[in-house]
Amino acid sequence: MEKVPGAKNTHNNSKVEEEVMSSTMRFGSMKLFCGSASQGLGKEIADYICKVSPYSIQPGAYSRDVFSNENIFIKLEESVRGKDVYLVQTMASPVHDNFMEMLIMIDALKRDSAWRINLVVPYMSYTRSDKKDQPRVPITARLVANIMETAGVDRYITVDLHSGQIQGFFNIPGDALTAFHLLSDYVKSQLNDGDLENLVVVATDLGFAKQGRNWAEKLGVPLAFVEKRRVDNAESPRALSLIGDVKDKNVLLVDDEVNTAGSIVNAVNVVRDYGAKDVSFAFTHPFFSPEAYKRLAKLELREIIFTNTLPLPNNRKLPNMTVLSIAPLLGEVILRAHEGRSVGELFDE
Repeated sequence: MEKVPGAKNTHNNSKVEEEVMSSTMRFGSMKLFCGSASQGLGKEIADYICKVSPYSIQPGAYSRDVFSNENIFIKLEESVRGKDVYLVQTMASPVHDNFMEMLIMIDALKRDSAWRINLVVPYMSYTRSDKKDQPRVPITARLVANIMETAGVDRYITVDLHSGQIQGFFNIPGDALTAFHLLSDYVKSQLNDGDLENLVVVATDLGFAKQGRNWAEKLGVPLAFVEKRRVDNAESPRALSLIGDVKDKNVLLVDDEVNTAGSIVNAVNVVRDYGAKDVSFAFTHPFFSPEAYKRLAKLELREIIFTNTLPLPNNRKLPNMTVLSIAPLLGEVILRAHEGRSVGELFDE
């Protein structure tokens, strides 16, 4: 039986068979659909579910067309009537095309009488717009949550929201997961093998302080912080100073996502100015703009570690990049949601 990275696998064959029968009666049999932005990840999720459970599922068939007026048309090629449907669609670039496709697919599933529609969105856009921090600005994260609910979603599953308060924007149940265990287990294995001696965890800004503490505690190493300040609405904040000691130490920078890579460039420059040796970088969401690849290639980082919540073309992968699959975690949570079992017990919660 395959073990979910960073989680406690508690499958019991006889227990699962009983729960399969009860869940099928309760929700209908399971169906999995994968949007355009999550074809590879969706197939990995289906493979995991087939491997560890009695279910034999493959991504559902549908057709997608874009008309000359740029309108998206979706047609399901198989029935979902009475089914417990899981739609996997991440908000990769082009964000608005993928977001609109997601909503249209939800509507198609709803109108075909799906019993329950579960939206699996590994990376959710607009999560940085989660409060009114200036006059006359929207709270777009709340709007996105409202739109998903209005479209017909009954439950959501997502990974590493920018802030915990976004869960409160939904009026439906959901599982806000984290890739922390997956990423930190990988780094911890390097520590145990002696590949990362004299390590310090550095949070790329004070807003990531709590998560940075979790990293330091899990790895049993010291913690430091980069202090930075964003001027007006500039995309790249200016790093100001370092709180902590990195002199003659190896550094692991941690964050939640990368877009332009401006913050990581600042952070790397700061820790090297303060005497750091080798620098690695771990984060969850690789929303790389074209500029990000150029910047990351120039940084000469020891290793860049992230997950596949967003697709990364093979021709864009740098030699020092390590991509960890989030599919086993999502697959396990989908199984538990379908069978009505606890997700928290995966992490002893």
